[in-house]
Amino acid sequence: MNTTALATTIATLLAIPFCAFAADEAVNTDIGTLDKEKGGEAFKKRPYSPYAERKFPMKPLFGDTHLHTGFSMDAGAFGCRLTPRDAYRFARGEQVMASSGQPAKLSRPLDFLVVADHSDNMGMFSDLLAGKPELLADPTGRRWYDMIQSGQGQTAAFELIGKFSQGQFPKALEYAPGTRGYRGAWQETIDAAEAYNDPGHFTAFIGYEWTSLDKGNNFHRNVIFRDNADRASQVEPMTCVPPLGSTNPIDLWKWMENYEKKTGGNVLALAHNGNLSNGEMFPIVEAFGKPIDREYCEQRAKWEVLYETTQMKGDGEAHPFLSPNDEFADYETWDFGNLDGSVKKKKEMLEFEYTRSALKNGLKLEAKFGANPYKFGLVGSSDAHTGLASFEEDNFFGKTTAGEPSPHRLTAVFMDNAKSGVKIMDWQVTSSGYAVVWAEENTRHSIFDAMMRRETYATTGSRMVVRFFGGWDFEKADADSREPAVTGYRKGVPMGGDLNAADAAGKSPGFLVAAMKDPLSGNLDRIQIIKGWLDAKGDTQEKVYDVVWSGDRKPDAKGKLPSVGNTVDVENATWTNTIGAPELISVWKDPDFDAKQRAFYYVRVIEIPTPRWTAYDAKRFQVKPLSGTQMTTTERAYTSPIWFNPAK
Repeated sequence: MNTTALATTIATLLAIPFCAFAADEAVNTDIGTLDKEKGGEAFKKRPYSPYAERKFPMKPLFGDTHLHTGFSMDAGAFGCRLTPRDAYRFARGEQVMASSGQPAKLSRPLDFLVVADHSDNMGMFSDLLAGKPELLADPTGRRWYDMIQSGQGQTAAFELIGKFSQGQFPKALEYAPGTRGYRGAWQETIDAAEAYNDPGHFTAFIGYEWTSLDKGNNFHRNVIFRDNADRASQVEPMTCVPPLGSTNPIDLWKWMENYEKKTGGNVLALAHNGNLSNGEMFPIVEAFGKPIDREYCEQRAKWEVLYETTQMKGDGEAHPFLSPNDEFADYETWDFGNLDGSVKKKKEMLEFEYTRSALKNGLKLEAKFGANPYKFGLVGSSDAHTGLASFEEDNFFGKTTAGEPSPHRLTAVFMDNAKSGVKIMDWQVTSSGYAVVWAEENTRHSIFDAMMRRETYATTGSRMVVRFFGGWDFEKADADSREPAVTGYRKGVPMGGDLNAADAAGKSPGFLVAAMKDPLSGNLDRIQIIKGWLDAKGDTQEKVYDVVWSGDRKPDAKGKLPSVGNTVDVENATWTNTIGAPELISVWKDPDFDAKQRAFYYVRVIEIPTPRWTAYDAKRFQVKPLSGTQMTTTERAYTSPIWFNPAK
């Protein structure tokens, strides 16, 4: 067939369907009747599907931004033998063998994980354990190695950690940036994250923990990269030992700025455990010997957009001394002393250690300097030193390998500093917690961006789903929606956002709050909104509002809501969901709003009481707990705040 004939044949064949039916005639097929009207409907631009073309975050992703493996000097010294690759495998849902020799597996995989091994001496202990000649050549290194081999590993660990925390670590044993051992450990950390990162299903972040200590006071920050190996491999972590390192957070912020300039990448830092800083985590007068000024406030707000408010070394949301009218403030409280227990806690330190007081003092500093250094979102995480991100109450693998499940941990000592008198028991270790982000997809970029806009919340170990929006036009009917986010994003701003002061004229802000229970945990007791503000005198204030609750309870004459009750059977480590509610939702307006006052609002969701990990241990190992051991818990969630600043 020649070219002309072929072209004619093809044109004829293509034309058949269109020649057979006139444009204004109906066409009957096995998929129905197509006429002019239906044909037009088929090409409407607006999608029928309510889920199509949505641009707001729809996924609550649960993860841990703070996990240590055997690459961390202290974790290795305490017996952890798991690597970053083991940690990611476990977080993705695989069964692994714990360092204590028992199988471990999560009830449900995590959505993301940051292996955040300590910056200083990263990889040193695993090399010491392997008997690297350059480490055994040093007398102290040889002695520690011999102690470990002879079964005195815990004694060696405390000595090793104590010398580091007090700035007395042997120079010959330091693993510092630029050395072969340090570079190898950092590169393997990056390689492990790259190997297990699975966009759309599981996110493995590259990160580390900057391990700043000042005479035992905690200033640690976790550093998280938005980037892949091509950028992260261009640097090595910021450490704390001079001359290469520094214990001053301002120097960490400079390191972060230099990283972004050098690579074009992005990085953030989040502090944790202010309760172990002995009043140094959230200063308001001076920081590291220099007065607080506008530059400090701006830099801290820029680089530290999140704060880890709950973890294994205690809950840091509030303290009963600071919030005596808050019946839920005394939760998993660690107020013993600083990180190594070398200095006991004093009450005057507490104000500068806890989340709520930091948020309040941030308002005060903003009024003075025009910038708020403590305008951070909230997350939880574990700080487990086992390589296992396992903090469910019935599946708790402890803070360290020595604290992994055994008949002895209910009566064991976690820390005992004979000089200061600070003593902490293993049963006081908290099974906590999750970092939760509202993201559009499960990728490094999407999760990191959610962190940067502070659309995050913390839980103490339960996977409850929480939404929180603030705006000026919410109505009670908005709480009737099965999809509160549709209304929330349309009418307001999500957790982590700012209310527009220009819209405040004659109005009080309204808040749409919603929570659903974790299917494997307890029902919900109540949702509360915590408000902090700066009054006309420049003093900080706070108030806790019960917004919505389960059952038909009514507040008494003083506004106190009766207890939800308790169904926990401690002896059998069980409970029933015969009290509480599977979900709660409401619209609440601030009855005390003053448009001239700076304020913040955040949500706290409280579950009904359930068994604590100690109750599960007592049941499984048939061990009698020590007197005073806490056996129940009330899991909770804390959202990032929404802020209001008066019009200038």
